[in-house]
Amino acid sequence: MKEKIHPALHQVTVTCACGHTVKTWSTLSKNFTIEICSHCHPYFTGKQKLIDTAGKVEKFNKKYGAWQAAAAKRGKKAAPIAH
Repeated sequence: MKEKIHPALHQVTVTCACGHTVKTWSTLSKNFTIEICSHCHPYFTGKQKLIDTAGKVEKFNKKYGAWQAAAAKRGKKAAPIAH
């Protein structure tokens, strides 16, 4: 490796808005804050809720529901529609 081309690493503390802190290494020489982390993000905590605010599921079922019923009458296996 070439010498003196890599930035210096500093130990910093990353603080989340929820209060969780993590010590890590960074080329920044100051501590910094973030808005969301793995301790408060809904995806990682399991508290994620899927909300269909625009009625997209109902619109899909209305558009393709007749196709699925017709395929069932013909005896063909139609792709399942998630509810």
